Amino acid sequence: MGLIQQTSGSTAEMERLVEEYGTGMLRMCCVYLADEHLAQDAVQDAFIKIYRSYRPIPDKAAEKAWVMKVTVNVCKDYLRSAWKRRVNLVDQYPEIPAQEAPKTEEGRLVQEIMALKPKYREVILLHYYQQLRVGEIAQVLGAPQSTVSIRLRRARDLLKKRLEGGPYEEL
Repeated sequence: MGLIQQTSGSTAEMERLVEEYGTGMLRMCCVYLADEHLAQDAVQDAFIKIYRSYRPIPDKAAEKAWVMKVTVNVCKDYLRSAWKRRVNLVDQYPEIPAQEAPKTEEGRLVQEIMALKPKYREVILLHYYQQLRVGEIAQVLGAPQSTVSIRLRRARDLLKKRLEGGPYEEL
């Protein structure tokens, strides 16, 4: 009986986590991977990892940081996977047109964020898209807070230079 109760408790916790963090995780993966279908797969894989290693975390900020850490790590795994390195979809499907340059300033902003080095991109995504504070980002990345602060400042400076003259100049 105890095993069944424990499993249903885990199911209830997973349902709560999906409800609470699922949309944010999907957004994060979409921006990080630049592919909606791959992002959906990454979210599913992240929830599987979360389910397998779940332990209740009473602090909501720490829980969100842990969930985002798992999500970011899954995205990183996807980006460095052997399949991703070997398969070039442009060569396989030349009849599909390349993605056009964004026509909106928001599209341009996302494009410039994705063009940043990974260490800058991830702090921007975690700070602005997931509303994590510097301390929480440090937890997610396993880096000192000072490092995260410096990366965030440098990322903002880079984006400001690239977007000069646009509505996002005050990043």
